[in-house]
Amino acid sequence: MTKKKLFTDFSPVSAKAYKQKIQVDLKGDDYNETLVWKSPEGIHVKPFYHRETSITTPHQAPAQWRIGENVFILDAKIASITAVKAISNGTEAIHFIADKTFGIEQLLKPLANENIPLYFELRFLDNAFAKALLEKALSLNITIYLNIDLIGNLVKDGNWYHSAQKDHNILQELLTHKCNILSIDMDHYQNAGATITQQLAYAICHANEYFNFAEGHELSLESIHFNVGIGSNYFFEIAKLRALRQLFRTLKKEYKTTSKTACHITAQPSKRNKTLYDYNTNMLRTTTECMSAILGGANTIINRPYDDVYHKTNEFGQRISRNQLLVLKKESYFDAVSNPADGTYYIESLTTELATNALKIFKEIEASGGFLKQLKEGTIQRKIKERAQKEQEAFDKGDIHLLGTNIHPNPQDKMKDTMELYPFVKQKPRKTIIEPVIAKRLAEMHEKERLETED
Repeated sequence: MTKKKLFTDFSPVSAKAYKQKIQVDLKGDDYNETLVWKSPEGIHVKPFYHRETSITTPHQAPAQWRIGENVFILDAKIASITAVKAISNGTEAIHFIADKTFGIEQLLKPLANENIPLYFELRFLDNAFAKALLEKALSLNITIYLNIDLIGNLVKDGNWYHSAQKDHNILQELLTHKCNILSIDMDHYQNAGATITQQLAYAICHANEYFNFAEGHELSLESIHFNVGIGSNYFFEIAKLRALRQLFRTLKKEYKTTSKTACHITAQPSKRNKTLYDYNTNMLRTTTECMSAILGGANTIINRPYDDVYHKTNEFGQRISRNQLLVLKKESYFDAVSNPADGTYYIESLTTELATNALKIFKEIEASGGFLKQLKEGTIQRKIKERAQKEQEAFDKGDIHLLGTNIHPNPQDKMKDTMELYPFVKQKPRKTIIEPVIAKRLAEMHEKERLETED
């Protein structure tokens, strides 16, 4: 059997020839008005992309991606049992979430032989506890990501954990450990309604603050872990992760102590477009969002259960969300190729434009005094709210569709007696040093009105 290159019998077609043919087929209609659309990021999306006008950039994605799962720690022993069971069912990384301290040995010892990474989301900052957790993990040869994000907590809560000085003193001590300490929470910006370029720019601003801090104290960083929310704009979200790695490489070149700092990405579907009504549709949304995360090059993907808007964590919801990833990995062969998006002119072009636009925002923020200064002035919050309001108005007018909610709703769908969790933004009046950035789902107001009219 002779090997032959495909399409050798066809002459190459230039970008100019493609466009000319399109112009003929349009029969006088304007090319830009008819076929070019503008994204919320200000990117003009063309009907075709060609190698003559595309820039290919090197992309360094992991050779393999892991299936992750969230486990809440109310009791360390139970959480450990839950994690071991999830691992036996196909989970390859565990993301532990805790609101308070817990029994470290009870949690970690049963996981010592599982050979998987453990991510922690500690919603408190305790120096002694964090050190004990690091030391125990090291003694058991467990890879952990501590995920300390001082700025992320300030953004979400409006306050530091303790104070700016004390928080940074604790961070300085923790960074003396040669471990994965730092994280950056991009997911919150996604859920608050920020554009992709805003998410990227603010994440790089976070990284710049941490690089500055580390260099100023002559500390090296093993890695920075980005927790990224993935929205429904399929190709843009693929490009977002690629642009993030590109921006990270660009930024770390500016520092002496960060040449070996790794960019580690955990991605999970956004909560912003998830719905209370017709909740099974959430499975379709999370599937395509996980696909974007895989093709974009995330290290670990943690799926969002279809019912987590209104249900407490439950075995069925966790199993379905895990199985979605297992199907993608084991049956759809989404793990067969590393960097599958390389060379795709559309995604390469989007990657370049998103990175360029985000870098422009980053430079403007730095020129105006830096990210923390703009947070204190409320500039960051205002810009996110402006963008979120535009998106909300588009949803309210029906320009953005959420199936089963503002398009083709099922009037027989009743949810009032099914809810175990309050699915809307909770108001928590308190004194804060800055205005917090609030995450909110698009469908919340619509759902509140519908709940009030249920029989």
